[in-house]
Amino acid sequence: MSEDFYSALGVSRDADEDEIKRAYRKKAAEYHPDVSDDPDAEEKFKTVQKAKEVLLDDEKRQMYDQMGHDRFEEADKRGATDAGRGGGMGGGGMGGMNDIFEQFFGGGGSRSRNGPRQGSDLKTRLRIDLEDAYEGVTKQLTITRPERCPDCDGAGHPPDADSRTCSACNGQGQQTTVQQTPLGRVQQTQTCSQCGGEGTIYSETCSTCRGDGQVRNEATLQVEVPGGIRSGQTLRMDGEGAPGENGGPNGDLLVEIQIEEHELFERDGDDLRLRHPISFPQAVFGDTVEIETLDGSVEMDVPAGTQSGETFRLRGKGMPRLRRRGHGDLYVQVRIVTPDSLNDEQREALEAFAEAGGEEIDVEKGFFEKLKRSF
Repeated sequence: MSEDFYSALGVSRDADEDEIKRAYRKKAAEYHPDVSDDPDAEEKFKTVQKAKEVLLDDEKRQMYDQMGHDRFEEADKRGATDAGRGGGMGGGGMGGMNDIFEQFFGGGGSRSRNGPRQGSDLKTRLRIDLEDAYEGVTKQLTITRPERCPDCDGAGHPPDADSRTCSACNGQGQQTTVQQTPLGRVQQTQTCSQCGGEGTIYSETCSTCRGDGQVRNEATLQVEVPGGIRSGQTLRMDGEGAPGENGGPNGDLLVEIQIEEHELFERDGDDLRLRHPISFPQAVFGDTVEIETLDGSVEMDVPAGTQSGETFRLRGKGMPRLRRRGHGDLYVQVRIVTPDSLNDEQREALEAFAEAGGEEIDVEKGFFEKLKRSF
């Protein structure tokens, strides 16, 4: 999406807060990666999320209107040193906007970098079979993920560790530099490298997490897979991602669904396709045949004179439509099967059939080859 944030939401530049919220809800429902078939849904969803966040914040909106879309995005990329935290599929994070404020308005770092921050989103894949995608299923999923250290509760140091003010940043948790850039005088504030933004240096680190505040553990989760889901679609599990920082909420876990190929059915959106063999007499005289579906067997009428390769439609026998009513259809393509061997009675009958049609065919050498070419 190359348009600016107003165009992305479909609102005018003087739109009020209520208009922006209504437009966002409409666009978010349209482009949510869990339900949208748009190949660019994930990117569009991120854009409308960011548009909403910028345009509903008076300071950010003022900066956006003054700088314009391209310069704002350039400043975001240059100044957002931790941009994208929590911004996985559908995340739309704005992690570096504090720096942008300081760059554009020449601030002195009054906004705290030590406030709560949401954890990053994690992503994994889950393979299911077509029957599971048809019925909907609850699956167990085991992942290895970062979690808050249980011994130091994410602090990175023992509770009784001695502490002192960081001399590199004077306890601010930030270090500020001033540069001249094509955008003008830029004041850039970064997290202090000595104390990691804490403003405090501790006498010892946690032996369990080695000061990271996080450990990697294996977790087993229950995933609810809705009926009708397609390969490539993503389920979001709120709060099951990486732990937040400074008391912030966890990120989310994004589960991309992969559906295994089926031995009988081919999927085409909400429709299914199936090849079904019939005999030569069934094709000539017509018959009622039993067809396998994902919901059990059903009967299908094969009319007299059916040709090999002809396709019949069974309405409502395809996949359920995700979060909508009804099912797709099942398309059955019939194939006439030529027998490998015949008994004497069958040979006589087929020879009589050929003679009745005025054909002089040596049944032993070529009749079935001609049948194959005909059907």
